[in-house]
Amino acid sequence: MTTITLRLAMLRTKMREGNIAAYIVPTTDEYLGEYVPEQNKRLAYLSGFTGSAGTLVVTQEQAALFVDGRYTLQAANQCPAPLFEHHHLIQEPVLAWLKEMLQPGQSVALDGRVVTYRFFKTVEAELRDLNITLQALTHNPIDDIWADRPAALISPAILLSEAFSGESSTSKRSRVAESLKAAGADAAIISQLDSIAWLLNLRGNDVPHLPVLLSQSILLSDGTQHLFIDPAKIPDGFAEHVGKSVFVHDAADFSAFLERYGAQQPKVLLDPDGTNALTALTCLASDCRLIEQKDPVELPKAQKNTVEVSGIRAAHIRDGAALSEYLCWIDGEIAQGHYHDEGVLSDRLEQFRRALPELKDLSFSTISAAGSNAAMAHYSHTNGVPATLTPNSLYLVDSGGQYFDGTTDVTRTIAINVPRADHKNLFTRVLKGHIALATARFPEGVQGHQLDVLARQFLWEIGKDFDHGTGHGVGCYLSVHEGPQRIGKSPHPTAPLLPGMVVSNEPGYYEPNDYGIRCENLMVVVRLASGMLGFETLTFAPFDQRLIDQDILTEAERQWLNDYHEAVFEKLGERIDPAAKPWLLQASAAL
Repeated sequence: MTTITLRLAMLRTKMREGNIAAYIVPTTDEYLGEYVPEQNKRLAYLSGFTGSAGTLVVTQEQAALFVDGRYTLQAANQCPAPLFEHHHLIQEPVLAWLKEMLQPGQSVALDGRVVTYRFFKTVEAELRDLNITLQALTHNPIDDIWADRPAALISPAILLSEAFSGESSTSKRSRVAESLKAAGADAAIISQLDSIAWLLNLRGNDVPHLPVLLSQSILLSDGTQHLFIDPAKIPDGFAEHVGKSVFVHDAADFSAFLERYGAQQPKVLLDPDGTNALTALTCLASDCRLIEQKDPVELPKAQKNTVEVSGIRAAHIRDGAALSEYLCWIDGEIAQGHYHDEGVLSDRLEQFRRALPELKDLSFSTISAAGSNAAMAHYSHTNGVPATLTPNSLYLVDSGGQYFDGTTDVTRTIAINVPRADHKNLFTRVLKGHIALATARFPEGVQGHQLDVLARQFLWEIGKDFDHGTGHGVGCYLSVHEGPQRIGKSPHPTAPLLPGMVVSNEPGYYEPNDYGIRCENLMVVVRLASGMLGFETLTFAPFDQRLIDQDILTEAERQWLNDYHEAVFEKLGERIDPAAKPWLLQASAAL
């Protein structure tokens, strides 16, 4: 019996003891974040699947794994048939499968901490119509069978100085508390880890790539905040740093606190898309009256203040110098006939960033994609055998760093030797879309979906498109993906672009089984002298001019590129390794 077979058998025993017909296991953990620490990777433990998104449903006879197109091959390799059956997460949804497989009177269960309240409500209502019960367990049975479960890392919180945050925790709590009063709420459940970190000016090392602390929190409408966390993570100077009216509780006391607080029948605001189901259900069972609204921290967190924007600019310059040294190194290696694989390339880029004393971590796992692998927009070379660069192809690298003063995210597409004519044509069209968005001018109230066409228009001219958003929000020494701002085709979620918001500009094109192209810089929304809003580009690193077809550039686009590359050399020239400076001068030369 294989290890995975044994683990599934042990879970099924637990299920029989609880009269559970089907058990749902998502990749997410109690904190519903994008990244999951090792001790909470329950889906990977149970199945062997290590992708970042997927759901496993276990019955007594079946183990059905649901993944999207990014992970189809990986899921087949890591979770082979017949032990697992495979389904497309979008085309064959979990709920539809459950409805087909289960009988009236049966029970489905999940850990109520690892799904959102909205997901639970939706699934519970649809299964109830079929006389199938959905249970939100308070304890995860996988934890009972995980004998060698890694211990959680315990390191003290980082007290982020106002020199980086630009505003005290007391001021932030007061501002958000006023919004609670306006919503008629007595308190809010603050569940998102980056919201807790921002509100208290704290950072941590509990989650890879995301500098946060595993914790939960309640903010009252008078600005009082209750933080539920392992007390061992509270450092000296905490009380002075956060100011008055912040009370620390052991993480295990969260549910009991909610039950006691509910005796007052308070109106409690929570985000159904960002709060786990168990928390919401505990509130309801404790007589709290729920107000379902967006996380009240999300919008003020997204609007960076002048101190944060200044820091973000500085972070991007040092990061751009490291990236440019890497791009120089690649050109030198190719010139010598050294065609490295994606893993070596990713590791080498990390070395360039690690040489920066200010670097705290990467902001996400580097996407290092050679040739046809770059046609998968969210490819990971760790999912199989890393591919090797080949002559006359393209290489795409999407990467970023975390610094006290900012978070970076940048993508460059590179010609390996001589690019083909279609490489140049599609790259230039993507770059034209990038420039159109970077130079957009718009009035207040405009949302990202209203600008999205600017980045796609030159692809649409020839019947092409790309199947991902054009821009996502970015935090300040926080999550590389934050809301509410975004740029994409869909009008949901809706949020206007406001001064201080940082957003990515990353149109692309992906030719299946052949190549991928993406041009990504980060930008900040600024108010222009005219009173309109626009973007200031934050990222500085050369675009590969060998991939530019100048015949389809307008004079205005040519001027933008020349101005951009002049700024690249001006900002990076004195920071870059002197040995790479001649390369930078050539790479940023005027067209």
